[in-house]
Amino acid sequence: MKSLTFIALLSINTICYSQVSGNINYRTINDFSQNAVVVSPPRDGEIYINVKGMANVKADQFVAIFSVTQTGKTQTEANQIIDERISESLKQIKLQKNVEIFTDMISFVPVYDYETVRKLFSKRTYNEIPKGFEIKKNIHIKFSNAQQLDGFIKNLAENEIYDLVRVDYYSTKLDDIKKEVSAKAKTMLAEKVKSYETIAAQTFINEDKTFSDGFITKLPVEMYKSYEAYNSSSLDLVRSSNINQVSKNSTIYYQPIFDKDFDFVLNPVVLEPVIQIMYEVKMKIKKVQTNKKEYLIMNSNGDLKSFNIPK
Repeated sequence: MKSLTFIALLSINTICYSQVSGNINYRTINDFSQNAVVVSPPRDGEIYINVKGMANVKADQFVAIFSVTQTGKTQTEANQIIDERISESLKQIKLQKNVEIFTDMISFVPVYDYETVRKLFSKRTYNEIPKGFEIKKNIHIKFSNAQQLDGFIKNLAENEIYDLVRVDYYSTKLDDIKKEVSAKAKTMLAEKVKSYETIAAQTFINEDKTFSDGFITKLPVEMYKSYEAYNSSSLDLVRSSNINQVSKNSTIYYQPIFDKDFDFVLNPVVLEPVIQIMYEVKMKIKKVQTNKKEYLIMNSNGDLKSFNIPK
């Protein structure tokens, strides 16, 4: 039985010269992944081959959710005021093309306050009393152009609706792109198998093969991070000193998945928040173990010939 086990190691020394890194490096801990290539030792008679691919997909549909809260002395008053605010805000928005709107009732609850009661020779007492009602609704706006969101915010702000809860991203091309990523990855996998056959100087056609694959999708709402960029002075102060610190500005930014760990990336340059589709296919090739017995047969001339007969 001929057996060949190998492992491929690739060492890359990279020197990067950068003029601009950004204020992100003011973070206390930069948790960027290590650059060392770590390869597990191969198992006897087994070869593992995998391909990882990613696609950055620009969204073509969006849903923005705004939250509205209104209080009133009576339930009728609270309902009337919030409906007027929403109706007035949506007048201009409804005139735009390819825009759909849905209003979602969230909660409608009574609100209580405390009334102080003072009695002679007793502690102060606080009693809860009804104060009014609070109603909350969410406005869902579906649109197809990301630039429209600025106009929505302006229209809603005129009626004191400021709370943008979130923006969801959708693409009508996800299924087609998943098929494209899967096909490209499997083509590259076949090319890797041929390369390994060349290195091993043997064919894997008759070997046992098993496959596994899977997708992961990351949406923009999951990919935002924050940091505080500042540089404080270091002073040698006595313990009795008072220090009044200024509130630091917190920055929120979009951080997509880095493409450095993938074999290929479709639409690699990310200018705006995108839907990121990751795909990996793995193959395990296991050497077929054949146990053979050697037999010697003598012919009529007295010559011995060996025969390998599979068990």
